[in-house]
Amino acid sequence: MRLPFFYGWVVVAVVFVTMGVGVNARTAFSLLFPPILAEFGWERGVTAGAFSFGFLISAVLSPTLGRLMDRRGPRVVMEIGVVLMGAGLLLATLVRQPWHLYLTLGVLVGGGSVCLGFTGQGLFLPNWFVRRRGLAMSLAFSGVGVGSIILLPWMQALIGRAGWRTACWAMAIVVLVLLAPLNLLLRRRPEDMGLAPDGDPASRQTAAAQAANVVDTAWAAVDWTLARAMRTSRFWWIAVGYFGGLFSWYAVQVHQTKYLIEIGFSPTYAAWALGFVSLVAIPGQIALGHLSDRIGREWIWTVGSLGFAICYFALILMEHAPTLALVWLMVISQGALGYGLTSVVSAIPAEIFQGRHFGAIFGTLMLSAIAGGAVGPWAAGVLHDVTGSYRLLFWMAIGCSLLSAVAIWMAAPRKVRAVAGRVHLIKPRGAQAREAGQEVGRSMGTTLVVRREER
Repeated sequence: MRLPFFYGWVVVAVVFVTMGVGVNARTAFSLLFPPILAEFGWERGVTAGAFSFGFLISAVLSPTLGRLMDRRGPRVVMEIGVVLMGAGLLLATLVRQPWHLYLTLGVLVGGGSVCLGFTGQGLFLPNWFVRRRGLAMSLAFSGVGVGSIILLPWMQALIGRAGWRTACWAMAIVVLVLLAPLNLLLRRRPEDMGLAPDGDPASRQTAAAQAANVVDTAWAAVDWTLARAMRTSRFWWIAVGYFGGLFSWYAVQVHQTKYLIEIGFSPTYAAWALGFVSLVAIPGQIALGHLSDRIGREWIWTVGSLGFAICYFALILMEHAPTLALVWLMVISQGALGYGLTSVVSAIPAEIFQGRHFGAIFGTLMLSAIAGGAVGPWAAGVLHDVTGSYRLLFWMAIGCSLLSAVAIWMAAPRKVRAVAGRVHLIKPRGAQAREAGQEVGRSMGTTLVVRREER
């Protein structure tokens, strides 16, 4: 069956719904955290460690996930994620010991979320768009914001009325019933269906147009495998940037509800604040994603990193002056700016290491990102247990955010492929391209033949 030319936007719609449910099922740990602490009386670091442990398991699975995506496609990956997450939420109702929590809300939900969340979707969604890659990904990932404003207050209400176990049951049913059939619509890449990226006609002229954004012809000519990519500095700069960005992101996401309650806000208000972070992310994320197609991915990553730095600074001030103005500064900077990272998280490596083995490369890079997301919540819990305050962690997170921005500028995707809004600035590189090819060849221990561009 021949698919319609706009099928790429159908894929975006499926990802939108999947992200809205899958990511928020994991984010809901922040709402489950206080009642679990109250019921069992475990140490805060031990309890928060379940979320971090799930991230570590996700990190270990991430490279394998990329290879599975390259071989079997998104439908297999997504259905595995649905089964893991649904099982984790259902079995969480039987928790009695800390290791039970680590196995259910940690390993199973965490393993499911890496399939359904940013990593799994980022493995194939960039294939469907080139000129509008940032916009398409920001629209798809904005499902997280819509899902959060619907699902998180709903879960908080269930927790208040019937307990956290009932909330886990309800979320599991949503995951299994809604996502299992929906993800059967996904396809890996448009070329497999006789289509082309951006909904263009599949033709040689289209292929030539897609190649028009190449800045470094030598680099783009390489058939990038994981082994070759890992022998470049760009790969490791991205890894550093992703670790720092996700450290800051998830440290505040897991602990902000508990922190707001401790400094005097009600649990309901704290839950709404968590939901509004993702809500305000919707327009910000879409705008920043579209803007990244015009000015470049590095600028948007920098804006997102500064958003998290401002968020943490507001939290530091809030300890002494817990005002609504500071809460809203925290919410807006974290959501409207910080969450803009998602619109370029897979676009950055896609433009540097685009090719047949992108899944394996991106999956391995996300190991670093997931590791940062795992260390952040764990470090926040441990430092609070030791010092009695989150202050030291907040300053560490500000430093990680700034380091993350610098690292992505060093990776420099703009020097490999230009975004649509900058294509007109590309100039022939001639000898520079040949020199770049020699440099790449030296870094990989191979000899590259750089074809002369047809002008």
